[in-house]
Amino acid sequence: METVSKLALLTDQMGLEPAEDSDLKRPVAGGPAREARALNPHAKAPCGNTPHALRQAMDTLTHGGGDPAPDLEAKKHSLGVSQAIMPGGRKIALLKTLLTSACERDCFYCPFRARRNFRRATFKPHEMATVFSQMHRAGVAEGLFLSSGVAGGGVRTQDQLIDTVTILRERLAYRGYLHLKMMPGTERDQVLRSMQLADRLSVNLEAPNTERLRLLAPGKIFFDELLRPLKWAHELRQSLAPERFGLRRWPSLVTQFVVGGAGEDDLEILSTTHALTRQLKLGRVYFSAFSPVPDTPLENHAPEDPLREHRLYQASFLMRDYGFELEDMPFTQSRRLPLDRDPKQAWAEENLVDARVEIHRAETAELLRVPGIGPKGAAAIVTARRQARLRDIADLRRLGVLADRAAPYILIGGRAPARQLALFAH
Repeated sequence: METVSKLALLTDQMGLEPAEDSDLKRPVAGGPAREARALNPHAKAPCGNTPHALRQAMDTLTHGGGDPAPDLEAKKHSLGVSQAIMPGGRKIALLKTLLTSACERDCFYCPFRARRNFRRATFKPHEMATVFSQMHRAGVAEGLFLSSGVAGGGVRTQDQLIDTVTILRERLAYRGYLHLKMMPGTERDQVLRSMQLADRLSVNLEAPNTERLRLLAPGKIFFDELLRPLKWAHELRQSLAPERFGLRRWPSLVTQFVVGGAGEDDLEILSTTHALTRQLKLGRVYFSAFSPVPDTPLENHAPEDPLREHRLYQASFLMRDYGFELEDMPFTQSRRLPLDRDPKQAWAEENLVDARVEIHRAETAELLRVPGIGPKGAAAIVTARRQARLRDIADLRRLGVLADRAAPYILIGGRAPARQLALFAH
């Protein structure tokens, strides 16, 4: 099989890996139904190219060409290159791919499961390193997200991944962004070596606990195979200085959950998210709304509402960046987050309507509890009120605050801010 055809095959199901995607779960106007349609993380165009077209794509990517920009972007997408946001906020073109789609594991939800009948593809380490290096030199792919099916055991597969990125770093002198997946059962020495090579490491926990994992991936062991490599990575970051290995910093750590495939509720997911973020200092947690795949045991399982995924992201950011605790989350009686409003709004409606926050006296932590005020807005308010008195809602707008969202929950100089009412109800 030709290189470009293999790359296209490996890319086809990578929508299941939302790592760094720049279009993750952004709310849109028009209410929950419209928002849910816009947030589908699996709304990914199929490859849709003939082998001839794909060969042309690779020729364009590696040797240049006169194709119009839209065509080039479509070809990049079909080869697995998408826009991504780095941990620091910079956007880059990221190649998301697999070393192999062959897998000996039989996870019930996964398109790569062992007993599923579909065409598979495999790269050898030097092949993958070479093709990515070509794309990088052509200016098409700035970063690499590399995962793999498990073939020959997790330890052997991790060796193959490490060999690939070692070739990239040491032989091909690639210095750009690299996100490397750690396989189930990865050994401690492999974790350390991976940390020396990658900017970000991840292990997909897939479920929030052992019981739920059995319903998704009964062949995997939650603590020994999946959680342990994350713990090792955290321990190594704590005990070893990166400078000892010629590094400026250690890689960030992330994980991912499948949402809605095992009957778990939001309290289960966020309890594990909260604990891991605090104990292992994860950079972030990703959520992937379950979507049934043909020829898997869960093919008749209902897909999860992507709006639920969106609410979980919002809640996780509140706990990571805004000082909220797990007990602050506005869970319903079914231990779910409300879908009709974001969790910060729901919390404010329960707690701030009769206890408004005074803009001139509130600490940063109090300001962050107000809808419409984020970390930058809170910092801007604290700075501005030292220099001059804030008088009305227009002053807040000038500071970058979403003032209309904040207005029902704040006081400015002891008074509720005046708001212009909408002329027509929606």
